[in-house]
Amino acid sequence: MTRAILLAFGQLGDPEFRRPVILGALGALLALLLLAGGAGYAVGWAAGGLPSWVATLLQALGGLLTLGLAWWLFLPLAIAIAGAFVDPVASAVEARHYPGLSPARGASLAAQGWWTVKFGLGMLLLQILLLPLVIFLPGIGAAIALAIAAHAIGVGLFEGVAQRRMGVAEARAARRARRWQVWLLGLALAAIAAVPFINLLVPVLGTAAAVHLLQAPAALGQDLRAPS
Repeated sequence: MTRAILLAFGQLGDPEFRRPVILGALGALLALLLLAGGAGYAVGWAAGGLPSWVATLLQALGGLLTLGLAWWLFLPLAIAIAGAFVDPVASAVEARHYPGLSPARGASLAAQGWWTVKFGLGMLLLQILLLPLVIFLPGIGAAIALAIAAHAIGVGLFEGVAQRRMGVAEARAARRARRWQVWLLGLALAAIAAVPFINLLVPVLGTAAAVHLLQAPAALGQDLRAPS
């Protein structure tokens, strides 16, 4: 798993990595600006008619809450948007490190698209559900949230990459054969996601590392690559 992440970092200068990062960041930023605008309007409406100092305090608290929520939801939004553009990333990794692979012919485009949408929305919902755990159980709540998020990120990115070369059921089997590697990959990505600005790289780093995990010597001695 460590090798997969190091190889992914080593290819960050590849031009094919830039588009998903830029589009994911811009899309997430736009969504969060809309969220902030809506929250600002709601707070302004709620503060109407209140004493000025109460209204000011309410607006300040609303601003802090919006900033915190924006940081918390940025990763799933970026992953959901960038996920639609990561195929060139996987192709670039294969071309550089695994040039002998046959063309990717896995699950249908519809199945891959549905997986990307489901993964992004699932991550968004998961982050919302985990937020009270982090707020009301600091420390242990954050650890539990990190472990759950690590599983979700690892599964989502690995199976998304695997479906380029195999069917949905086969991709799931490949992931289960590497379950601990996939979870550790998700854990590393979840930790990176906590760092502002660096978290923009999570979708491409995760995709590239997942390709390396898939193409590494298969677990249990089984060849889980798609046939030539």
